[in-house]
Amino acid sequence: MANTYDIGDVPHVRVEFKNESGTLIDPTAVYLKYRDPAGMTTTLTYGVDAALVRESLGIYYAAIPITASGDWHYRWYSTGTGQGSEEHWFRVRQQAVP
Repeated sequence: MANTYDIGDVPHVRVEFKNESGTLIDPTAVYLKYRDPAGMTTTLTYGVDAALVRESLGIYYAAIPITASGDWHYRWYSTGTGQGSEEHWFRVRQQAVP
């Protein structure tokens, strides 16, 4: 089951990158791509966009400002050393009191 939020919330999405033995590692490059319910896609790049933050070795997070109701999808991915990806989604409720 996906998490549910309200318009105006700013959920923090998080990812962990690990090597084959399960040890946290920092990939060569880290990206977060997210799509709002209208289909608008935003891509964040670690080291370029301040919104994508390295918390500690192999752990990254970003805040996604919620502006519309519906299903939001996001994909973490990395390239080079530690290459990998994972996708998730969350739902934003329709406003009952505009």
